[in-house]
Amino acid sequence: MTDFFSFVGLPRKLTIDAQDLEQRYRALSRQFHPDYFYNAPAADRRQSLERSSYLNDAYRTLRHPISRTEYLLALEGFAAATAEAAARHVPPALLEEVFALNEELDEIRALKAGGAPAAQWRGALESAKKRIENRRDYHEHQLRDLSRRWDAVVDRAAPDPDRRVVLEALRDRMLERNYINNLLAGMERDLAE
Repeated sequence: MTDFFSFVGLPRKLTIDAQDLEQRYRALSRQFHPDYFYNAPAADRRQSLERSSYLNDAYRTLRHPISRTEYLLALEGFAAATAEAAARHVPPALLEEVFALNEELDEIRALKAGGAPAAQWRGALESAKKRIENRRDYHEHQLRDLSRRWDAVVDRAAPDPDRRVVLEALRDRMLERNYINNLLAGMERDLAE
């Protein structure tokens, strides 16, 4: 089968009109739905099931900007295959920031474990969390800008070197985003305890 974008009749762009996608999904759902093939030969019924399943996967992937970006990166050969590969692409500045934050979090955990008042360690944790949330917001803004740049590259049928620059930047921002979200999830766990 074709890729998810082609399957629903869309170009490989990152900015998608949600209502248009929904309409395409519904139209294709009616076209491929297995109920319409109950009297058809077994091969046609099986093909209907496969297309319906593929359509559902396409819709789930394309309707969310982050999964859409991850899918596009994989299609274009820019997805990090392993955790080690991902770690090699994280900018040193972010790694330094994460290292410093982890040291700060260790100090906060030590305060908590040492019986410090909840207001003291919670305040420090909330402050650290706010800084990381600001960093996440900055990255989300960068991802939106890069998505628009990718769409412009597609619109003008840019040569591979231009495409590569945008794809590499998208991949790097996605890797950073994952790091940041993991940090925030850990902070949420600490606050919940």
